[in-house]
Amino acid sequence: VQLQACGGGLVQVGGSLRLSCAASGSIFVINAMAWYLQAPGKQRELVAIITSTTNYADSVKGRFTISRDNAKKAVYLQMNSLKPEDTAVYYCAAQAAGIPRYWGQGTLVTVSS
Repeated sequence: VQLQACGGGLVQVGGSLRLSCAASGSIFVINAMAWYLQAPGKQRELVAIITSTTNYADSVKGRFTISRDNAKKAVYLQMNSLKPEDTAVYYCAAQAAGIPRYWGQGTLVTVSS
């Protein structure tokens, strides 16, 4: 499985971005797609995950929305009301049994104040 993420960029506080992640290859073992972020000097952390339901980190609830298009093997992250603390490299991940199995290459989101 290969994941290709895109959509990052520079945005002002309060702005929006939409990240996309396209999967290729056989994903029959994958039962969840997720987005993680890694801020400079910090560990990678889960932002949002989608199975038959969705779950979000408390820091992004009400601002970010994860969605997927199974026909396109794609997952998206709509990010609204962006804050400087959202600045990070964002990674998409394909998960099985609760564990990330495959990672995208990361896309940088920078929120300027």
